[in-house]
Amino acid sequence: MSISIQNISKKYKNVQALQNITFEVQEGELFGLIGPDGAGKTTLFRLLTTLLVPNEGNATVADYNILKHIKEIRNSVGYMPGKFSLYQDLTIAENLTFFATIFGTTIEENYDLIEDIYVQIEPFKNRRAGALSGGMKQKLALCCALIHKPKVLFLDEPTTGVDPVSRKEFWEMLKRLKQKGITILVSTPYMDEASLCDRIALIQKGKILKIDSPDAIVEAYEKTIYEVATNQMHNLILDLKEFPSQYSVFAFGEFMHYIDKNDSFDMDVLRTFLHDKGHQNISIQKATATIEDVFMDL
Repeated sequence: MSISIQNISKKYKNVQALQNITFEVQEGELFGLIGPDGAGKTTLFRLLTTLLVPNEGNATVADYNILKHIKEIRNSVGYMPGKFSLYQDLTIAENLTFFATIFGTTIEENYDLIEDIYVQIEPFKNRRAGALSGGMKQKLALCCALIHKPKVLFLDEPTTGVDPVSRKEFWEMLKRLKQKGITILVSTPYMDEASLCDRIALIQKGKILKIDSPDAIVEAYEKTIYEVATNQMHNLILDLKEFPSQYSVFAFGEFMHYIDKNDSFDMDVLRTFLHDKGHQNISIQKATATIEDVFMDL
């Protein structure tokens, strides 16, 4: 077992950041922690990397106890925090050399682990880190987190603020790292990235809502969802919330995702209701559930 968490809780003054968190991550698994800002993802990562101490509970990482084996854990994990935290005045090459030296290794010794990533930024190795684009900073940070060949890799919202192309490249890199036997725990607020993980934990307000594979979570969802669109999308969500049998409604891309309380829901009744509210070009059709739909319902 790469990570085992038992009833961990963490409180900051009057804020309960984590409440009785319990789950396990298998060796070689790509596990996603999915939730919005403030859900408790970063706090959990800091606990598992020994940067914080829990108020209650315990955990093991790479078979080391987070309360007893601080040095061993720090030598066994790679941690990429959400905010770029490398030395901005140092170049790419200098940052990488610095982190390798800290862990008593060299770039050459573990170059096979970072080669696929480093070749993309090597042409700019003499450029200062502070002058890099978001995608290049991301790749440099990942290289620095991997340079000592960790058993477990923690990535805290690694694709936040990164362009779509770099996001896609990053997840492809994670798949290749997983094939090399590295256990990866990645957090993200992007629901669409959940499907790229082996298993996920949905987290909100410090509580785990559900844990399973992305496909299993979606398949277990039983409510019927409808995509609704009209010529007045700015008023649509408010009007849908006034529909007598409305169960839930929220924006989803170019549509509103609507769920009705009744199994015998009649789309024509809703269409007439919206027409009477002044809507035209009304489109209502069944939609396929996504992780985001499940999360919003939970």
